[in-house]
Amino acid sequence: MENAKINAYQLFVVIVLFEMGSAILVGLGAEAKQDAWIAILLGLVGGLAVFLIYYQLYKYYQDIPLTSYVQKIAGKWIGRMIGVSYIIYFLYCAARVLRDFGELLTSTIYTATPLIVINCLMIFTIIYGIHKGFEVITRVGELFFIVIYMMAFVGFGLIMFSGLIHLENLRPVLENGWKPVLSTFLTETINFPFGEMVVFTMLLPYLNDSKKAKWVCLGGMILAGINITITAVINVAALGSALFTRANFPLLSTISRIQLANFIERLDVLFMLYLVIGGFFKISIFFYAAVAGAADIFGFKNYTKLSFPMGALVLFASITIASNYAEHIKEGLEVVPVYLHWPFQILIPSFLLMIAFFRNRKQKAEKSKKLPME
Repeated sequence: MENAKINAYQLFVVIVLFEMGSAILVGLGAEAKQDAWIAILLGLVGGLAVFLIYYQLYKYYQDIPLTSYVQKIAGKWIGRMIGVSYIIYFLYCAARVLRDFGELLTSTIYTATPLIVINCLMIFTIIYGIHKGFEVITRVGELFFIVIYMMAFVGFGLIMFSGLIHLENLRPVLENGWKPVLSTFLTETINFPFGEMVVFTMLLPYLNDSKKAKWVCLGGMILAGINITITAVINVAALGSALFTRANFPLLSTISRIQLANFIERLDVLFMLYLVIGGFFKISIFFYAAVAGAADIFGFKNYTKLSFPMGALVLFASITIASNYAEHIKEGLEVVPVYLHWPFQILIPSFLLMIAFFRNRKQKAEKSKKLPME
């Protein structure tokens, strides 16, 4: 592992930026229509519960990442296989977010630019960040955290003053009952973005005060969840449930409608700026976890040597992952949650925690027996 240490605030900032990432850009919870905000809040609650599994594993093995302690729990060979599987999973997630980033830019402002050019520029920037180290990435996050919130307050104020908010679009609440909301929760919002906190099992050992890990992570998830929920409410209130469901990027559609005093309009630049910042941090965290995990499993002392070949792999996957954006979205909604997110975010960590619990209890019992009788 890299010899890096970060403080609680830096971890908090990175979690908020990571969780918001691309979740604000896409129509999260759109299948629940005007009840998307309920599905997101349920996803947040479920995500907090799932994170407690990761935190308990971290308590057992505070100084090593997931790819190391999985070998202690499941044995060397099975553990390595599971660790390699997580590396592939993190790379795949990085490629998916990179595809989201590229598709949005090429479909809006860079319509004549090939997707591979946009993705190349982003992945090279991320590789440069990885070479500088995780501490540098978190410090950059501190700076952009302020920038994002300034843009958010300005954007929200302009939306309000433009008269775009129509709260009647949020009614009727639970028009079709709980079924679509619970379905969206189980197949989407619990996994994306809240279940993606599994990537921080690779990064928590960098925290300089392990006692703060639990509340820093939970606090970051809650703040990000509230921000995503507010964004969904604004999008539904401004666009209506029908357009919100159909739009690939609802927030862009909402911001494009801002028109104030026949002077302030075409503020898409705010959205694009957030897109670049959010995309950078989301991809960087997934990519860094994959690189650090590969270095840990295969014994590379200098993890940066892996950044270029693995970066090329992410770039190639982002282009070939789907033939078009519609196929990319369909794959993300129907295939990825069942075959990737649920196993890697919930099932495998739960299984590892059960084994770790019994192993640690057995070790404590053996130690207590060895203590000399007084």
